[in-house]
Amino acid sequence: MITTLDTNTLLIAVLALIIILVLWIIRLEWKLGRILKGKGSKTLEDSIVHLAKEIEALRAFEKRTDANMQDANGRIKRSIQAVQTIRFNPFKGTGAGGNQSFASAFMSEDGNGVVISSLYSRDRVSVFAKSLKAFQSDFELSEEEKEVVKKVEHILK
Repeated sequence: MITTLDTNTLLIAVLALIIILVLWIIRLEWKLGRILKGKGSKTLEDSIVHLAKEIEALRAFEKRTDANMQDANGRIKRSIQAVQTIRFNPFKGTGAGGNQSFASAFMSEDGNGVVISSLYSRDRVSVFAKSLKAFQSDFELSEEEKEVVKKVEHILK
């Protein structure tokens, strides 16, 4: 025999269970809404497809960025990385010219570049340019030009 008290208790327990279940469903709907939020997706599958497309776009961007970085690194490697200048007097014994003469080296990371030197005297100025490949020149280098190339090589290594 079920009494009125037992019936009321049972009814309250069932109502409490229904309220708990409704709150749980609301919570699950809210979480599902957060997963699908902002994509216009109605299903989890739509969201996954959308994310897969975004990942593919990121991979394409990564490839383009990597290619750009390699290109930039190649250009930097070929650019002038070090410059060194020394001044000297080529006519030390006569006193003519002073320290107005110079040798300057402009080189890339690989030692490719140019040595520009100038010999100054009272009646004329001579300017020479000698190409460099791997810190070496096909032309004879003066002692001052060799010195400036060694200084740049030391800086770059």
